[in-house]
Amino acid sequence: MHHKLTVLVQVDLDGRHVRLVVTGCLTEVNHRALSPLVRRARTLVPGIAVVVDATAALHVEASAVDMMRWSTEHEDAVPDTPPVEFVLPEELPAHDVVTRLAAWTGPRRHAERTGPAAQAALARRRAPARSRLAG
Repeated sequence: MHHKLTVLVQVDLDGRHVRLVVTGCLTEVNHRALSPLVRRARTLVPGIAVVVDATAALHVEASAVDMMRWSTEHEDAVPDTPPVEFVLPEELPAHDVVTRLAAWTGPRRHAERTGPAAQAALARRRAPARSRLAG
């Protein structure tokens, strides 16, 4: 399964707040891509408040959040910079791709229709296309 991480950086006009909105999947493997963004946001202006918002993420691993917290606590930040705030949903979301696909009904397929006309139309679609060069 592909775990893609997407981050939107929102900087307030006054330059006192930065919000990193995380969407996609935040996993133990890809959390390393988020760390430099947090570090960079903390060095923009002394005293800047950085918020990592993962409420819109599709999948969040608890171990990834723990690693992110640990790395932000142990890195050298600009003096007088407040700690990074993490905004998480009450329950960390997990992948539920199978249930989403099973719940999707989508448009009805022609094969589901019954009757001789529907069967003939389906057979015509499956027939190989004739070449214009073959007389």
